[in-house]
Amino acid sequence: MNQILLITDGCSNVGISPVVAAAQAHAEGITVNVVGVVDQGDLGEFGAAEIEEIARAGGGLSRLAHTKQLSQTVQMLTRKTVAQTIQHAVQRELKQVFGSSSIESLPPDKRGEVVRVIDELGESSRLRVALLIDASASMKPKLQAVEEAIRDLTLSLQARQGSSEIAVFHFPGTAYGEDCLLDLDWTSNVNGMTSLFTRLQMRGTTPTGPALMGVIDFYRKADYGSRKNDETDGMMSDYVV
Repeated sequence: MNQILLITDGCSNVGISPVVAAAQAHAEGITVNVVGVVDQGDLGEFGAAEIEEIARAGGGLSRLAHTKQLSQTVQMLTRKTVAQTIQHAVQRELKQVFGSSSIESLPPDKRGEVVRVIDELGESSRLRVALLIDASASMKPKLQAVEEAIRDLTLSLQARQGSSEIAVFHFPGTAYGEDCLLDLDWTSNVNGMTSLFTRLQMRGTTPTGPALMGVIDFYRKADYGSRKNDETDGMMSDYVV
């Protein structure tokens, strides 16, 4: 299961619509969740609406959270989306087997078995979460809370039975035109989480849509590399005596 978790406090103002980008991610099997970080003001009506629209287009969930609740919100969204993704997959299978996609319509014994399978899959399925952090100027006082949330999320994922990996990006990138930059490649090691944003230069623009497209491309390259490795291993096995 692949997720993008966007953490932002404002509205996009550069490039492709983030709603269009989120829809593209969803079409490629990547769920997009969004956390709107509220500090002392609020995100405004347009910002809150955009956050909800991005998550809806990305097949995910959205929440507004104060910095003190950020860590708990990030963990909750990640786990809730995992459960939701598995439940949708199970419901499709139920429709094929029983002609009904409703778990509630099953006999009690069958219903209990399906719920148990959903819980087990939620803990054992492979999960990759790419965090995309808004690093526009207004986010500067909130970055410490963001780093703590990332660290806590990694600890939470380590407690799962299945393989869990996390990658971290921020946007905008540099003054040279990058829409987002990779801060931490796929890892399951919480020790890599220290001082991610120490040298970050906060900027005024918010290219949320282009940044989402950058993370989608990152997923594509990772999946392509994985497929190439599998093909190579398969060819090598043909020559094993």
